Amino acid sequence: MDYGQTSADLLAYLANGSEEENLPTMQEISAQLGVSVARLREQMEVAKAFGFVEVRPRTGIRRLPYRFFPAVWLSVSYAIHRDPAFFEAFADLRRHLEACYWHQAVSLLQPEDHQQLVSLVETAWEKLRGTPIRIPHQEHRRFHLLIYSRLNNPFVQDILEAYWEAYEAAGLSLYADYNYLQEVWMYHQKMVDAILSGDLEAGYQALRQHTDLLYHRPAPENASGTSGTEN
Repeated sequence: MDYGQTSADLLAYLANGSEEENLPTMQEISAQLGVSVARLREQMEVAKAFGFVEVRPRTGIRRLPYRFFPAVWLSVSYAIHRDPAFFEAFADLRRHLEACYWHQAVSLLQPEDHQQLVSLVETAWEKLRGTPIRIPHQEHRRFHLLIYSRLNNPFVQDILEAYWEAYEAAGLSLYADYNYLQEVWMYHQKMVDAILSGDLEAGYQALRQHTDLLYHRPAPENASGTSGTEN
C-alpha cells in the first residue's frame, strides 16, 4: 500500500467520529484499513504529534477535540531552532493578526472579560512598582490571549498561542528593561480604558502603537539571546 494513501486513510478514519471517543485497538484499526500494524503505528505517532489522538497504555487510543496549535507549534519550533530570525517573521504575522481581528474580538468580550483585563493590568503595575521589581510576563500573555478568546476561530487563537510559546522558548520573557516595560503597560492601560469606554478605534490605535514599540526596542544588554520584543 502507498505510504501517503495510508496516511490519508487514517486521517479520514480519525475525522469520522465523535470527540473524546475511545477508538478500537491498533490491531482492529489495522484490519479495518488493510494496513500493517507497524505502518499504522508510524502513522498514529504522526497523528499523536499533531494532537489528533491521545495514546495511553491503559486507556488506549482516544480521539481528541481538534486544535491547530500542535501543528503550528511543531513547525514554528523547528523553524526558530533552524534560524532564530524566523521568530521575527512569526511575530510580524502575529502583529497583523491581532490588528486585523481587534474590532471583532473586542466586540465579543463580556463584562467578566473586561474585569479580568483590568485585574491583569493592576497586577502588572504592582509587579513593576514593587520591591523587588518583577516582570509581569504571565499577565502580558494572558492579557493578549484574553482579548481574542471569544473569537470563534481556532486557527487565529492557536497561532496567537503559538506565538507566546515561541516568545518564551526564545527567552524573551526574561527581558527586563524597566522603562520599556513601563511603556508597554501604559499602552495596555490605554487599550483597557478604550475597551471599557466602548471606543474600539482608540483601543485599536493603542494596540498599533503598542506593537510598533518593537521597532524601537532597546538593544540586548547581554549575550543570553534575550531582546526587547515585549509586545
